[in-house]
Amino acid sequence: MRDLLRGRFARRLALAFAALGIGAAALTAVLVNAAFGARFDDYLAKQQQVRQQQLVALFTAEYTQDDAWRPESLNELAPTVTMTGSEAELRGPAGQHVWSLADAKVDAATLAMHRDMMGIGDLGPPRELPITVGGERVGTLDVRVPQGQIPAVDRDFRSDVNQLLVAGGLTAGLVALAVGLYTARRATAPIAELTRAAGDLAAGQRDRRVTTIPDNEIGQLATTFNTMADRVVKEDELRRLFASDVAHELRTPLAILRSELEAVQDGIREPTPKVITSLHDETLRLGRLIADLETLASADAAAFTLEREPLSLTTLVADTADGLTGRFADAGITLRTELDDVRVDGDAIRLRQIVTNQLTNALKFVPQGGTVTLTLRQEDGWAELQVADTGPGIPAEDLPRIFDRFFRSRTARADGSGIGLAVVAELAAAHGGTITADSTPGHGTTFTTRLPAGVRAHPRNPAQPPRSAP
Repeated sequence: MRDLLRGRFARRLALAFAALGIGAAALTAVLVNAAFGARFDDYLAKQQQVRQQQLVALFTAEYTQDDAWRPESLNELAPTVTMTGSEAELRGPAGQHVWSLADAKVDAATLAMHRDMMGIGDLGPPRELPITVGGERVGTLDVRVPQGQIPAVDRDFRSDVNQLLVAGGLTAGLVALAVGLYTARRATAPIAELTRAAGDLAAGQRDRRVTTIPDNEIGQLATTFNTMADRVVKEDELRRLFASDVAHELRTPLAILRSELEAVQDGIREPTPKVITSLHDETLRLGRLIADLETLASADAAAFTLEREPLSLTTLVADTADGLTGRFADAGITLRTELDDVRVDGDAIRLRQIVTNQLTNALKFVPQGGTVTLTLRQEDGWAELQVADTGPGIPAEDLPRIFDRFFRSRTARADGSGIGLAVVAELAAAHGGTITADSTPGHGTTFTTRLPAGVRAHPRNPAQPPRSAP
């Protein structure tokens, strides 16, 4: 089917080239014939004008000879007028009839015979030609002179040109057809391969790639397709890894719950408060994992469900940090905040989630005695939130992928799902912002979230000390 579609497209393209060549030749033929027709019409009109001037001169000379119109003298002009194949009638100054070929006994049949013998064509339209002598109009000559005929050499030339144009049009059509077929095959080859590759990829051949990449727009499309195919393979791999990680995360607490419950059922263990607390911790662990998965799913639609409103990002960040102060204190981590007055237009719940995810992510990796510094300021119309920690840092090979939706570093702790930063990236993008990470192994990590600021920031009172949690 693909080869059939390719053949149809190639044939249509080739036929379009052929039609273009033939059409160009036909247009040339029309223009050349129009030019020749105009030239020949001018030629015939000049012939008629010459014959008319000759007849006027003939009758003018006759009047000048006698200073009057004499019918017997005019009859002597009849053979000359007849030889030209023209019809002529002479009228006086007052419009009265003076003379005609009929007065000289020359009929229309005789004139037609002369025109046929001389091959000078049919009569043209009637004309009224004034006859003047000494500046005075002495008569009017009503004439119809032959239209004339195109010389044989001109007719042959025009015929030869038309034949050349026909031959040229056919040749141009054949050449255009050949060029069209060649061009169509070259043009459709990468398209056909791209179509086959897309079909194979859709059929499950994840290793299918386009190998023919011309240096044009089709080549750009092929390159984009290969990039997309690579991304699909990468996404499939990340999904498999993510599914494996999730299964592992679910299996561990479920196994603990099952074993503990079976031990209680069998009477091996007593449902002591310690056992109940352990079971409760495992259910909380399952709940956190499920909550993270729900958060990631809802982040997909964040751009369409944001409930934006003007708000103080400073207050939101401060309140979020206050809510986590106890957890930082329990972990032995110092939380410092340095907040300028910044306002944005955003969804308060989603923005709080951005801050929470970054702070809880720091809680997982910063060791006891470490420090997390939360900084907020406005620069060049952007609200810039930085979360800097003194943790172990992120390996260089993992840093470019930490915001991938299904990526989880192998060095991550077992109590996390590994999708918190992906959620932050989705929510930041939904607000028209970005998040980046800068890290050096052994020297901590700094996450920078940039969001469009609403109004110009005003720095907090310098006398007010930064808020911190020991």
